[in-house]
Amino acid sequence: MSSYPPSSPAQPTTLRQRLAGLRGPAVPPRPLDARALAALAANPGCGRRALLDGAGVDKNALATALGSPAAFGQSQFAIVRGNSFEARVKADGGAELLRLVHARLDPSAEPPATGARVPDLTAAGPEGRAARTALALREATAAGREHGAWTLLDHPMLALEVAGSPAYLEPDAVVVHPDGRWTVVEIKSFPMIDGAADAAKVGAAARQAAVYVLALERTAEKLAGAEVGHTVLLVCPKDFSNLPAAAPVDIRRERAVTRRQLDRLTRVEELAAALPAGLSFDPQRTAEELAEAVAAVDASYAPECLAACELAFHCRERARAADRVTALGRSVRGELGGLTTVEAALAAAAGDGPAEDPTAEALHRAARLRAEALEEAAARLPHARPAHPEPAHPEAAHPEAAHPEPPYEPSEGPACPC
Repeated sequence: MSSYPPSSPAQPTTLRQRLAGLRGPAVPPRPLDARALAALAANPGCGRRALLDGAGVDKNALATALGSPAAFGQSQFAIVRGNSFEARVKADGGAELLRLVHARLDPSAEPPATGARVPDLTAAGPEGRAARTALALREATAAGREHGAWTLLDHPMLALEVAGSPAYLEPDAVVVHPDGRWTVVEIKSFPMIDGAADAAKVGAAARQAAVYVLALERTAEKLAGAEVGHTVLLVCPKDFSNLPAAAPVDIRRERAVTRRQLDRLTRVEELAAALPAGLSFDPQRTAEELAEAVAAVDASYAPECLAACELAFHCRERARAADRVTALGRSVRGELGGLTTVEAALAAAAGDGPAEDPTAEALHRAARLRAEALEEAAARLPHARPAHPEPAHPEAAHPEAAHPEPPYEPSEGPACPC
């Protein structure tokens, strides 16, 4: 029997009120950031994450209440080192940062002069900061075209609609070139050794920057002649020092993938409308109520979720308990087609799969070929030792006991010079 109270007569509620009810009456919404959006776009079929992120649910607190906490985030040392490096890059009005942008992305333009424009972007709330950023971009674009000025926007606020709800994003910096072009700058604390950085970390930074570029494009659509560059600048420490090094990163591929996957996300209001009345993810509820609430929303678990989602351990436990093939990875899930459980896949390999199912037939054929290959290999090697032989005599289990090796006797001859 459901642990939720009986539903009362339907009352007209707005989407904001519905999402607030899902979070809990006293729980503030958790804002989305670019990392969460990049992870959300990487698994667009997961309605559970789309709903929880769209409603602003604190997934870390929810996972802890469910008994499956996940530790995410950088160490305090890494955070301090990253903040120190970013402050160094942006010192003196961003002179070094603008120099790197000019040298690596726009060498044909006039070099940035001392005292480049760094507008104040402070405002009340994320909506106010996003509006102030849009105004600063408009003014910087006009100043660049009219006077050839460079402009650095330090931690601007960008707005992007995701699954029907707004998300406010804060890139490290956005540079406006003299020709009016906008460039996203990503400042990371991992090193760039001999001009190259870790490929996995660069890929994660590119996916994150692609989200910023998409948000900038939404702003550029409202400004005639505005252009967003599809090459971002990645700034990292040079080798093992605190000196900045920069490299351009083409994010057109990541941008296209992220845009396509974000467009495919089910809208939050559609997911919320399908939930039973009274359902809530309030961490103050019991673990049984929260488990029931989480199970009411379909998930699409994959092992890659362990590095990107706070609920991954809970979803993995449920996937294993249900014997789902999703726990084996997206590639296996895609290959098995309609065989959704490991038991069904093993039965198909043994020849007991659904009739006229091409996937079941392919698994059975693969199992037969494997068995034939093992038999042929055993026939070619008649004297090969069995994998687990049963000794006929006690000495056979330990042949060294029956035939001990003679003790080592050094040969007569010159001593080793070492």
